[in-house]
Amino acid sequence: MALMSDTLTEILIPVAAVIGIVYALLQWFLVSRISVKPGLQPSVNNGYNDYLIEEEGMDDNAVVSKCAEIQQAISLGANSFLLTEYKYLLVFMGLFAVIIFVFLGSVKGFSTQTQPCVYDPSAECSPALFTALFTTVAFILGALTSVLSGYLGMKIATYANARTTLEARKGVGKAFIIAFRSGTVMGFLLSANGLLVLYIAINLFKLYYKNDWEGLFEAITGYGLGGSSVALFGRVGGGIYTKAADVGADLVGKVERNIPEDDPRNPAVIADNVGDNVGDIAGMGADLFGSYAESSCAALVVASISSFGTSHDLTAMCFPLLISSMGIIVCLVTTLFATDFFEIKQVKQIEPSLKRQLLISTVLMTIGIALVCWLSLPSTFHIYYVGHEPKIVHNWQLFFCVAVGLWAGLVIGYTTEYFTSNAYGPVQDVADSCRTGAATNVIFGLALGYKSVIIPIFAIAVAIFVSIALSAMYGTAVAALGMLSTMATGLAIDAYGPISDNAGGIAEMAGMSHRIRERTDALDAAGNTTAAIGKGFAIGSAALVSLALFGAYVSRAEISKVDVLSARVFIGLIVGAMLPYWFSALTMKSVGKAALKMVEEVRRQFETIPGIMEGTAKPDYATCVKISTDASIREMIPPGALVLLTPLIVGTFFGVQTLAGVLAGALVSGVQIAISASNTGGAWDNAKKYIEAGASDHALSLGPKGSDSHKAAVIGDTIGDPLKDTSGPSLNILIKLMAVESLVFAPFFAAHGGLLFKI
Repeated sequence: MALMSDTLTEILIPVAAVIGIVYALLQWFLVSRISVKPGLQPSVNNGYNDYLIEEEGMDDNAVVSKCAEIQQAISLGANSFLLTEYKYLLVFMGLFAVIIFVFLGSVKGFSTQTQPCVYDPSAECSPALFTALFTTVAFILGALTSVLSGYLGMKIATYANARTTLEARKGVGKAFIIAFRSGTVMGFLLSANGLLVLYIAINLFKLYYKNDWEGLFEAITGYGLGGSSVALFGRVGGGIYTKAADVGADLVGKVERNIPEDDPRNPAVIADNVGDNVGDIAGMGADLFGSYAESSCAALVVASISSFGTSHDLTAMCFPLLISSMGIIVCLVTTLFATDFFEIKQVKQIEPSLKRQLLISTVLMTIGIALVCWLSLPSTFHIYYVGHEPKIVHNWQLFFCVAVGLWAGLVIGYTTEYFTSNAYGPVQDVADSCRTGAATNVIFGLALGYKSVIIPIFAIAVAIFVSIALSAMYGTAVAALGMLSTMATGLAIDAYGPISDNAGGIAEMAGMSHRIRERTDALDAAGNTTAAIGKGFAIGSAALVSLALFGAYVSRAEISKVDVLSARVFIGLIVGAMLPYWFSALTMKSVGKAALKMVEEVRRQFETIPGIMEGTAKPDYATCVKISTDASIREMIPPGALVLLTPLIVGTFFGVQTLAGVLAGALVSGVQIAISASNTGGAWDNAKKYIEAGASDHALSLGPKGSDSHKAAVIGDTIGDPLKDTSGPSLNILIKLMAVESLVFAPFFAAHGGLLFKI
């Protein structure tokens, strides 16, 4: 038995979640102390008002009023889009909930009689009808939590953007702290809410299931399905929105009209800034919540049919939740290094400070994992292993499984940073290729993206080998949790990027000084890299989560082995490998179609509204916002339908073996395309910023803004936009969502699937 009592476990998990929520609210309070209301001046120290250090000669009230006006426009646009999107998602949730209930209820003919358990036939398990009902409830709960995660992230970002702009007048360090604190609010709220809701759901379901842990944790898998299905639409819809606006704004504004980025004369500028919040913030929040929910569900399902579940060892069973609880505490300590222990005084300190967050959280979490393994796990236990005898595992082996996932995440993060930061050779080479035009820029960028796949794939491969060798599929599930254990820190540095990007846009639109824009640009350049790191974490964890879910699916569908040489499996494998390409084609073309309309509208306004270029007439921002909103809502349906319908069609008509092949194929090809697409787009973006900043002799030789090299870089950045913010990030949800959906419907597929082979 574990050293820690069940009672203590039941106290520590919700306490850690509450600490995370309280800490997030504290950070929110500290951010809210920056006023965006005119006339409310900050305190004067020693008779000197430091608020106006860089804005002498400007009317402070006018600056604050302008920032508040722009912030409100961005907030209203983001709010409008998300509420429209959520109306459609509510309809989807209702329809899919019915499908879950009907499919799972029909496994035993909607029987209300108890049945022999799958893994212990001598025991009685709950009726299939009630498992179908509770799975449906868990799905709705996961979907609503995912919606809440995305919405809270958006509200925080739109609350903080103007405050970051105003703090940039005091110096880059002040602005950095506000942007980072705001990201911290999102990171901790999402991590703590995900943990708390899952813990409450388990305890409420236990009131009915009592000692039937097999049925209980089978029903809980609906939580992961709900979280990921909403995340898919959030990622795809938000990605289409933001990139349609971004491409339209860049092509007409920067390339054709030669005006700066975020210039208020550009009709698409508000839509572009709204897009940062609904795509990069709300989409990423829902995405990582989905990863957390799925990895927890995969670990709980495998544990419930292993010795933890059969012996009803609650503390050991809650090991995944205890890892997440420790992660919240570790991340809390880690954030203090950025906000309290070290002060940012120069631009060059920003990126190292953010990188330090990753390293500190990983080192501290390694110690935390050792502590959790020692206190919560028995010295030896059995793990269910598909097609084999149960595997005997020691608690120290599980420590290495979690730790290898955690450190693989750090390797992926640092590799992503190397290939996407303009401080290193790869991005500088891409920038240098712009001398000879857009074509060479595109060639160099694609090569960089392909090359950037190598190290992350080796890191994922090592993590998979070690975790399976030590603890079978349960090891892979907790390795994924290890990678996600520092999610609060990962989300904080990821959300920091779009907040800084918005802050720069507001500074430009408010007509603030060039020095303020330089500071926000420096914050934004570091933010681009941290956003790429966040995507790397999301993709890496998706690979491990998907494999863990695959193992749970194979167990639940009672598949003894998956034979690649079998025709049924191989056709699934090759079709599954094709799906990420089909999905990417749909999302890329969606961005292209929406961007085409945006370009035409921006051109129309420049040509038909006199005085826009002179700054004497105001563009029609609302029309551009509407174009992005309508296009994203309409275009997110086909990719979503492809992902959600594929497992249902394959499992029902071709059976569990073919579906296993589809899942494996999608995993293998999807992860590599996702990494390549995200890093290619990130490198093109930072190559453009490298030329614009002109911070070195090499960069100065490529500039200035408006030069041929800069225009080539803008074209590369524009091509990369849908790769890094739509197709790439959405692919990790594709591989996770198909796997968790297959797990949820596995009993139905096992009982009634393969109709074509039964004819």
